[in-house]
Amino acid sequence: MKGLQGKNVLVTGASTGIGRAIALRFAQEGANVAINYYNSADEAAETLESVQKTCGSIRDCGVGDLVVQADVSKEEDVAKMFQTVIEAWGRLDILVNNAGIQKEAPSHELEANSFDKIIGINLRGAYLCSREALRHFLSRDGGGSILNVSSVHEIIPRPEYLSYSISKGGMGNLTRTLALEYANKGIRVNGIGPGATATPINDWAERPEEEQQVASHIPMGRVGEAEEMAAAAAFLSSDEAAYITGQTLYIDGGLTLYADFRENWSA
Repeated sequence: MKGLQGKNVLVTGASTGIGRAIALRFAQEGANVAINYYNSADEAAETLESVQKTCGSIRDCGVGDLVVQADVSKEEDVAKMFQTVIEAWGRLDILVNNAGIQKEAPSHELEANSFDKIIGINLRGAYLCSREALRHFLSRDGGGSILNVSSVHEIIPRPEYLSYSISKGGMGNLTRTLALEYANKGIRVNGIGPGATATPINDWAERPEEEQQVASHIPMGRVGEAEEMAAAAAFLSSDEAAYITGQTLYIDGGLTLYADFRENWSA
């Protein structure tokens, strides 16, 4: 895609799933990619193995790779992460806010600390990273691009995932507000809203019967692949989308089209 060759990109939460696919797609387009990850102690070995595999795939594309560990919900971690990337490469051109978690629980049973953790990573983390990226973009010529990985649940309520839905709704407004505020500075801010996607965070993808049940609610009749989300992320971050800002592109097989209206049951 036009305008990605030689760019420096930071992708948060890039060790697996959609984040990993986005990192690899940017590398295939000729961009240098810094991958951020954060893991708990009991997941350390598995995550590091995935990070190393991702870095190997990025290097195979003939571009630069960089690993930056950080908890995006912590201001000091985010500041250090950006400092590491900018010191290593001299500049950052594109930020992809992908890091995110979710937890299922009836809303009346959702513990405050779980609520805070999900909001902290999904929304506060996107804000903190965006703020650092904006400061850098404004400090030098050339503008920049921020891509927020949201969800169809930015606009579709998801019972028993209250904090996740709130975080994605907030991310939508984060996208629009920053896009409006910095449009005249050469800075674009967009988002993608993945629908049901076969990734490790969605464990139903490993069980064919459950995956088919999910697919039955999607007009196109199938779940999405991480690579399809990555293609849209690369497009919106590229010069091909130079006149697009403040938009969230839903990549969902038609899920946001009110799937229950495929058959005309209303008068």
